[in-house]
Amino acid sequence: MSNSESPLNHTMGHNYGSTQSTSGTSRDDGAMDRRSNVPSFVANNAGMLYIISSQFFFASMNLSVKMLNSLEPPVHAFEVIVVRMGITLTCCVIYMIVTGVPNPIIGPKGVRTLLIIRGISGIYLSQMRQFLTFLTPLTTAVAGCLLLREGYSVTQAVAGVCSLLGVVLIARPPFLFNSMPAAIPDSLETTPAQRLAAVGASLIGVVGATGAYTSIRAIGKRAHPMHVMTFFSLWCTIIASLGMVVFNIPVVYPRSWRWSLLLLMVGVFGFVAQTLLTLGLQRETVSRGSTGVYIQMLFAVVLERLIFGVVPSLLSVLGAAIIMSSALCVVLTRREPTLNSTADSTA
Repeated sequence: MSNSESPLNHTMGHNYGSTQSTSGTSRDDGAMDRRSNVPSFVANNAGMLYIISSQFFFASMNLSVKMLNSLEPPVHAFEVIVVRMGITLTCCVIYMIVTGVPNPIIGPKGVRTLLIIRGISGIYLSQMRQFLTFLTPLTTAVAGCLLLREGYSVTQAVAGVCSLLGVVLIARPPFLFNSMPAAIPDSLETTPAQRLAAVGASLIGVVGATGAYTSIRAIGKRAHPMHVMTFFSLWCTIIASLGMVVFNIPVVYPRSWRWSLLLLMVGVFGFVAQTLLTLGLQRETVSRGSTGVYIQMLFAVVLERLIFGVVPSLLSVLGAAIIMSSALCVVLTRREPTLNSTADSTA
């Protein structure tokens, strides 16, 4: 990899990071040696742990959406996005105003273009549901390597491929497992043209999600996490609202306390998940951190068992074990410092 500086990395005027850099600078070596192993492990892997924690809340949010869709009348995905992102936008703006974060609406200078890219690409991420979207961690790692000049080790690449294999064993997509029932069976018959359109939409979602994750990492700590989430939630709210108007989608109003509670849970879980994910990607290289995204499938299997009593199949258990092992391998492997990493320039 060339040591030439990435055009996406710039010298920042303000550091919005709330923790010390974990890139392994020499000034911290003495202090780290005096600490016990557990605090050192947490400090060195803070970004990865944020990302893994976010996947629990993403899985909880998806479970809430699933439960919400089982009620009558069903809620369109655009309305769910409007409610979820509306809650996120409100919480972000209130937090920045109360705590006095500079430029709460337009963001700091120097990263506003990246904030807009994160916002627009985020709408694709919030719509993704297809199996193919689990290609995102791999494409994001490659984008981080090429665009941000971040290191991408063989261990991380192998762990990413193994994690994707684990996802395949859990999801069991029909085009690979024709003789076995899918983990999430389709309730409607689809034509080849519809399936092709779904694949195309999923691939567009992969590109959008790659842009979202990479832009967060490129921004680093030059913007407050709430700046990043404000742009994301604002653009998602605008585009989803326009979608409801253009496609004449009726607004579904709450008809029971359970309906209202589930919709509120979608918003709260989504807000917490996005906060943790943003904090993690600001502190961790995308090639390493994106591996943690696969943990969502593990949380999904556990929550399905606890909430719905769904007993995972042997293949699902094997897939979960592969994902967990791959994540542990990445976490326990010593991170290699990179000269032009945004971790260094934004710590």
